Amino acid sequence: MPLSAPAAREKQHTRSIRIDGYRREDGLYDIEAHLTDVKTFGQTNFDRGFIPEGEPIHDMWLRLTIGEGMEIVGVEAVSDKTPYRMCPTAAPNFSRLVGMRIKAGFLRDANHAVGGTIGCTHLRELLQQMATTAFQTINPARVRKEMRASGEVPPNGSDVVDARITEKMGGPPKILNTCLAYSDEGPLVKRRWPHLYKGADAVPETAAAAD
Repeated sequence: MPLSAPAAREKQHTRSIRIDGYRREDGLYDIEAHLTDVKTFGQTNFDRGFIPEGEPIHDMWLRLTIGEGMEIVGVEAVSDKTPYRMCPTAAPNFSRLVGMRIKAGFLRDANHAVGGTIGCTHLRELLQQMATTAFQTINPARVRKEMRASGEVPPNGSDVVDARITEKMGGPPKILNTCLAYSDEGPLVKRRWPHLYKGADAVPETAAAAD
């Protein structure tokens, strides 16, 4: 359902972010992000003179090329529109991400590599969502490929595919209690990993062993 009706207001700014995940013919994956910032009014600018209403203040692209093991093998960044003339010179520095793996600690390592005056705040902000998109792109693709190879077709209403994707992400040690759905007191964990379930109706280990 939508949000509640807002108070009377006037739009000032729109930030749009689109992130797409692609599987390439060579077996690698591209995670591609596009960010724009647009004002509802024109404004003067030292480097650009005047930026009219609707023309992006920021118009930026970032592509990470990633292997199945979540290692970054290629990076391309482009800043087509920026408020300052020097901003686009930060984009090539994002090649420093090559060789990193998207895993725990990735954002910390990325901030060391392209943080501060080395990089661009807005391109750097994309990395968290691009990392999530990489997991949502690559792990399902791996599971689907494995299931096609084995000829397995999961029935409707089954969470076999989702469970296997979760295992690709590290299983319970990585995902348990990271959100409401994966609470160890919730129905999903009770169904998928009953030995880890800790809800009010959990069966004590001693009783389960006796059965």
